[in-house]
Order: sequence, then structure tokens, then C-alpha cells
Amino acid sequence: MDFVMAFVVGGLICLIGQILMDTTKLFPAHILVLFVTLGAVLSGLGLYQPLVDIGKAGATIPITGFGHNLVTGVIQDVDQYGLLGVFTGALRSAAGGITAAIVFGFLMALLFNPKSK
Repeated sequence: MDFVMAFVVGGLICLIGQILMDTTKLFPAHILVLFVTLGAVLSGLGLYQPLVDIGKAGATIPITGFGHNLVTGVIQDVDQYGLLGVFTGALRSAAGGITAAIVFGFLMALLFNPKSK
């Protein structure tokens, strides 16, 4: 049942993004920022965690999950380190994903020899 709920929740998040791209004049970058911000705000209000509990990977893998991850890390670090946690929490919680993106991006650039336009 977890797979079904992940598919439904992730699909709904992607459906909302597709509807925004088809019906508005927003650029994909605007929608990306909107989704990260929406995930962060909903997480800060405590409304995103129930969605994660229901949809699991379907809620954490889309870009809204990145905003949720940042805010969750900040909240945990503020509880542990105080005001310093505001500055360290987001990067501490997202370090693995950021590192993977950099490493795999570098490897793909080596393998496929990108050309500038």
C-alpha cells in the first residue's frame, strides 16, 4: 500500500506542477521556486509532515520535499544549537543530496563532454 500512496501523492504534486505550467505564464524556474517555498512554508506550519507520513517517498522526492528537508533540518539544529542552527541546519540536512548532485553532475560532464552554446 505504501507504493500506491507514494504514487498518488507524488503524482498529485506533479499534476499540480503540470497544471501550473499549462495554464499560467510562469516559467519552470518560477514553479520550482514556488514548490520549494511551498514545501518549506507547509513544513514550518506543520502541515507537510502528515503528507510525508501518508505518501512517504511520494512526498519527499519531489522538489517540495527539498523545502521540507531544509526546514526540518533548521528546526532540529535550532533545538540543538540555538541561533547557530538557523545557519547550519539547512545545509546539514541537505548535504547528502547536494553532494550527490554535484558529484553526479561532474561525472556526467566528464562522460558526455558538454559544449557551451
